[in-house]
Amino acid sequence: MRYRRLGSSDLQISEISLGSWLTFGHGVQADRAEACLRRALELGINFVDTANVYGRGAAESFLGEALVGVERSSYVLATKAYFPMSESDRGLSAAQIHKQCDASLRRLRTDHVDLYQCHRYDAETPLVETMAALTELVRAGKTRYIGFSEWTAEQISAALAVDGVERFVSSQPEYSMLYRKPEPEVIPLCAREGISQVVWSPLAQGILTGKYRPGTPPPPDTRAASESMGSMMGRWRDDDVLAAVDRLRPIAEGLGVPMAQMALAWVLRQPNVASAITGASRPEQVDQNAAASGIILGDDILVAIDEALGDAVGP
Repeated sequence: MRYRRLGSSDLQISEISLGSWLTFGHGVQADRAEACLRRALELGINFVDTANVYGRGAAESFLGEALVGVERSSYVLATKAYFPMSESDRGLSAAQIHKQCDASLRRLRTDHVDLYQCHRYDAETPLVETMAALTELVRAGKTRYIGFSEWTAEQISAALAVDGVERFVSSQPEYSMLYRKPEPEVIPLCAREGISQVVWSPLAQGILTGKYRPGTPPPPDTRAASESMGSMMGRWRDDDVLAAVDRLRPIAEGLGVPMAQMALAWVLRQPNVASAITGASRPEQVDQNAAASGIILGDDILVAIDEALGDAVGP
């Protein structure tokens, strides 16, 4: 496993990280989820990402229990807040940031996280209030660093212009071969400002693994076959997208790597990407994802990928 520095922080995080959005605490049986977590740590994956809203606290509670006895300095723990936790608890007001952070720490059974992130931008709360509250968390020792997810370049710039507050070190956008929205503005701005990307859905919710084929029902025991998770996959399930992804198959075969590893190596080709967040429901998936660290794609491969995907690339 290779490691990259997270923005201007002193954190060195694994190129492949472990997420818990649709898996830990609610989507995968506890014993299988714990086996995935243990295998990730064995392989050198040291960055674990979660959020208070994942399973309405269930993912954090799972991690808090599963990480008991694991040396705290051996992993980098990140969580987030913004989405509703109840009818009255949502957003990034000062009161909510403090309340939600304290609740996350209790569930995670720790006195601090390494990275506390704004899960989205809160247009209903003054940015100065949000930044001041995040700064208070850092100075109280409840988080070492702060970050955000899915903010626009304009929102990021506005936050960086606030005086006397902690600076963001991480951005968590959706980013993959099929979804490149951060490239024109967010990545260049962050690169200049000492902010790294920790990207989510680098496999486009599993589509880029190649396990789904056009005109064919999804295999059983996959995300697309799940009534709850499959509905979240949107246009990635369209046959034109699946056909484009199928055209990647010979490229990966020529490289001698699985399609998933090629897709992860593609996001990691970008120097501003510190880590790619991956999910797993079985330990062997963790092994396969971890093996993408260190794979280098030549310019000819990158051109071939673009040609294969064609018009399938887009929001």
